[in-house]
Amino acid sequence: QVQLAESGGGLVQAGGSLRLSCAASGVTFSNYAMGWFRQAPGKEREFVVAIRWSGDTTYEADAVKGRFTISRDNAKNTVYLQMNSLKPEDTAVYYCAARLRWRAYGTMWSPDGYEYWGQGTQVTVSS
Repeated sequence: QVQLAESGGGLVQAGGSLRLSCAASGVTFSNYAMGWFRQAPGKEREFVVAIRWSGDTTYEADAVKGRFTISRDNAKNTVYLQMNSLKPEDTAVYYCAARLRWRAYGTMWSPDGYEYWGQGTQVTVSS
């Protein structure tokens, strides 16, 4: 059974940092690209960042470029999201997601492009 478990969310002041982790089980982790999405109240789930199965290429949404960094450790079956210079508009539930590495590139930006999802972790940034 595939499980993705996020951790590391919490409350932080604007300008602060948080590091989210997502531990995967029940999958051959290196067969999957990984992504982070977020969903704020009343809004659709949106793409944040993604990383190829090998870890050599990452993709970021314009809203987080230069502030958020995704990385992975295939030996630990874990993907990380380092969030710096946080803003109140970053407040949301953050979800990690896994997609098979050979899926079409164009589907990476959409929630429909991912097979498995975690339960989410709340990130709240106070002003």
